[in-house]
Amino acid sequence: MDPTAAPRPDVPKLVATDLDGTLVKLDGSVSEFTREVLVKLEEIGVPVIFVTGRPLRWTRELFEHIGSVGLAIVSNGALVWDVAADEARLTRLIEPALAAEVAGALKTNLPGLAFATESLGGWACEPEFAAHISDARRPAQRNAAIEELAEEPLIKLLARRHDHDDADELLAAAVAVVGDLVNVTHSSFPLLEISAPGVTKASTLELVCTELGISASEVIAFGDMPNDLPMLTWAGTSYAMADAHPSVVSCASHLAPGHEDDGVARVLAGVFGL
Repeated sequence: MDPTAAPRPDVPKLVATDLDGTLVKLDGSVSEFTREVLVKLEEIGVPVIFVTGRPLRWTRELFEHIGSVGLAIVSNGALVWDVAADEARLTRLIEPALAAEVAGALKTNLPGLAFATESLGGWACEPEFAAHISDARRPAQRNAAIEELAEEPLIKLLARRHDHDDADELLAAAVAVVGDLVNVTHSSFPLLEISAPGVTKASTLELVCTELGISASEVIAFGDMPNDLPMLTWAGTSYAMADAHPSVVSCASHLAPGHEDDGVARVLAGVFGL
């Protein structure tokens, strides 16, 4: 398949793209070609919305690439950030009682899990939680047991078991325990990313698109990991990256070149005739 061929005769009205493993390169950078394509889409009036599992603190470094729509969907849909106003447009939080119930059930059924939390005030973790390398410059604001950390509304509840290196197996085990209470997913390595019930990239993107007067059929979406599955299923046109998780490749209607090959930008240049 020619990755730059338009997938349907009518041109999409909005682009929704994941970041890591999708739009940005392995080192977290955005190539000059991708920058040019994003600028050209802005010039022709096509909004591009970043829809990422990243927390806000990791997404800020890419805000320079956000166009006039000025919105980013972060933390797998739990937060919509207004970049210009530098404030939350929408929050979809896990209530404390539910977070405590979920953490307790996971601790009982999956021994060895260590927990962390994301809130509007930042992130915190249990002492035994091994932080992601991206947080080396951003230490946790608080270290305490999850029972204490879950006493406030959360953007996201995170869990790792450091002797478990299969992300899909860990996800399946967690879904079997708490999948009827919350949304559980992962975006690469064995880290459970837990959101409030019904909160996904897709459900929040739908809210934003409704506000903009854009339907699912008018959206083209790109992703590479299981946390992208709801968005790719919802969007009228969906692309998995060539190096995406097998479940994403199976779900998406089209395949884009890999993120190291500017796959998103190459597809968009063809679709929009840039």
